[in-house]
Amino acid sequence: MAMARRSGSHLLSSFRPFSLLLQPPLADAPSPAASAAVASARRALSSASALRARDEKDAARWRESMDRMRNIGISAHIDSGKTTLTERVLYYTGRIHEIHEVRGRDGVGAKMDSMDLEREKGITIQSAATYCTWKGYQVNIIDTPGHVDFTIEVERALRVLDGAILVLCSVGGVQSQSITVDRQMRRYEIPRVAFINKLDRMGADPWKVLNQARSKLRHHNAAVQVPIGLEEEFEGLVDLVEMKAYKFEGSSGQNVTAYDVPSNMADLVNEKRRELIEVVSEVDDQLAEAFLNDEPITANQLKAAIRRATVARKFIPVYMGSAFKNKGVQPLLDGVLDYLPCPLEVDNYALDQNNSEEKVLLAGTPAEPLVALAFKLEEGRFGQLTYLRIYDGVIRKGDFIYNVNTGKKIKVPRLVRMHSNEMEDIQEAHAGQIVAVFGVDCASGDTFTDGTVKYTMTSMNVPEPVMSLAVSPISKDSGGQFSKALNRFQKEDPTFRVGLDPESGQTIISGMGELHLDIYVERIKREYKVDAKVGKPRVNFRETITQRAEFDYLHKKQSGGQGQYGRVCGYVEPLPSGSGGKFEFDNMIIGQAIPSNFIPAIEKGFREACNSGSLIGHPVENIRIVLTDGASHQVDSSELAFKLAAIYAFRQCYTAAKPVILEPVMKVELKFPTEFQGTVTGDMNKRKGIIVGNEQEGDDTIVVCHVPLNNMFGYATAIRSVTQGKGEFTMEYLEHNIVSQDVQMQLVNSYKAAKGTE
Repeated sequence: MAMARRSGSHLLSSFRPFSLLLQPPLADAPSPAASAAVASARRALSSASALRARDEKDAARWRESMDRMRNIGISAHIDSGKTTLTERVLYYTGRIHEIHEVRGRDGVGAKMDSMDLEREKGITIQSAATYCTWKGYQVNIIDTPGHVDFTIEVERALRVLDGAILVLCSVGGVQSQSITVDRQMRRYEIPRVAFINKLDRMGADPWKVLNQARSKLRHHNAAVQVPIGLEEEFEGLVDLVEMKAYKFEGSSGQNVTAYDVPSNMADLVNEKRRELIEVVSEVDDQLAEAFLNDEPITANQLKAAIRRATVARKFIPVYMGSAFKNKGVQPLLDGVLDYLPCPLEVDNYALDQNNSEEKVLLAGTPAEPLVALAFKLEEGRFGQLTYLRIYDGVIRKGDFIYNVNTGKKIKVPRLVRMHSNEMEDIQEAHAGQIVAVFGVDCASGDTFTDGTVKYTMTSMNVPEPVMSLAVSPISKDSGGQFSKALNRFQKEDPTFRVGLDPESGQTIISGMGELHLDIYVERIKREYKVDAKVGKPRVNFRETITQRAEFDYLHKKQSGGQGQYGRVCGYVEPLPSGSGGKFEFDNMIIGQAIPSNFIPAIEKGFREACNSGSLIGHPVENIRIVLTDGASHQVDSSELAFKLAAIYAFRQCYTAAKPVILEPVMKVELKFPTEFQGTVTGDMNKRKGIIVGNEQEGDDTIVVCHVPLNNMFGYATAIRSVTQGKGEFTMEYLEHNIVSQDVQMQLVNSYKAAKGTE
């Protein structure tokens, strides 16, 4: 596929012919007309060179500005210290003037947890953006949630960032959500540095975590620091690149003191520096040459090699510290500047809608036409707040911009830079920056341009919801506010879906888990003052077929006047495993047995029929429908007749295709003291869990198992009771799998009983 990179330079080739006029005269003095032409050419060349000089000066200015910019995200497993780390970063960079803890006793809470719910529960629910300056560099930071229920917040943050910090707990190590977050970083090709946090805690072992990252995450990594002491004795760090030791003094660790490497650590430090050089040499030819020739390697050489390897995603430098104890944060910030890429070093592609979606490599400069992606929406006090990542060009307050996805032309009424929930008005922003605009109506994932190009950015990955709840407002008067809340949340969060149960007429909300839906019910109550009645959580089952079945259905109705006539013949079959699609429709009719204008109505009928299978009324997936023949009537055939024929044909052959029920299966990671192993695994077996991993970590056992989601309701209480409150678990969606025969019978019978009572 051809790649096109557009150049922002101005080539003033139109002035070249005038240079002939500037050659010295060969004979007599020139005529007045010739002199005027020469003078005019000189003026043109002079203004052209002035224009070129101005362009070069502008280009140099924005290039320097972009070189001194970093867009980073902070991601990790639950409770690894992401928000605490961001709080320290904001304090040391002067953005905030006092530190507050995530579950602070002073009632203030961390700056990036701006929602009341976040402060009460001590968790991050929404990703929050901020920016700060460190040593003359501008750093845009997005702090993301750790809970798998809010995984879309991590997805959309990583979609627009150039680099990331993966935080790992020095005691917990690489946990289930660390693996998920790392997979997301890999999907969006994000260069990253790792930060092993909580070295002050009992049982801290950074070398164990570093090896886990190599084995579980397949990281090609090495430490760039060595801790001085661990647990209660953790007091500082040795930088393996500069070969200096650092201590963090002052009430909040704000004073960093450098001194020589302690003599009792010289052997360990030399060994770890050699390991760092060896690991980087494996992926960087320039350093490998110096290393193999036994040349002394300077700090600058090593730093340049680490940067090249990190930006190329071949190496991950590992930093260490304790954000809570204010140690190691400033060197980590230096590492972000030293090793993570600026916006110009990252390749971003757009799809050219005018050229059959050909991939175009964006130049990433302010000299180009505007290309910006709306990656997150929020309902603010002043209307919709849209977060934009600008990939090309400049956006100014008052400019007209075009939404490529809807074709609408919009004026930018207000342009702001975000600092958690605070805003700072700005007049313009250029490529590489993350800003927000007010009063622009759009959806998450829309692309904006200045109208000269028709590019769209590639979309982000949105997982399917796995759990549903029936909700309704307790008071009938609050129905308007209730609908307003659901519409807003659905627009903000692509994993939150709202639907109507066609049989009961209830409003059904679907999401990524119990916590996800609980938070939204709580937000409806707090933000819209609507008390909602919540039904029992419902699992999002699916239905599918296991074998091929033929259909031949004639829909014929005569009731005076024009009747209805449509006949469809063909077969249904399961899609091959791994095909990725959920529904396929193929028209294999040869000739005009059915006029081609009725085919879309037949497909629509089959799609509608697949929305509700006859076993338990859930959507039918992984099905291919092939139309092979049919018949029509000159007068009585219509789109409605063929749509109904398709619906009845599907119902006719569905049972013969041996349908089965699919249920969501979750990957569950349990961590509990080894003494409770028998009780916990016994309870898991009762829940039909399949144990796929079991390992010891000190006094704890870590068990990984695959469990049907339907058997996991209320498990938080169950694990606490069987482990005396010492056990914990995390859960994420794995796949939909066929249920056992007894469960299928049970589900079908309850569905029929529920239908019978209506």
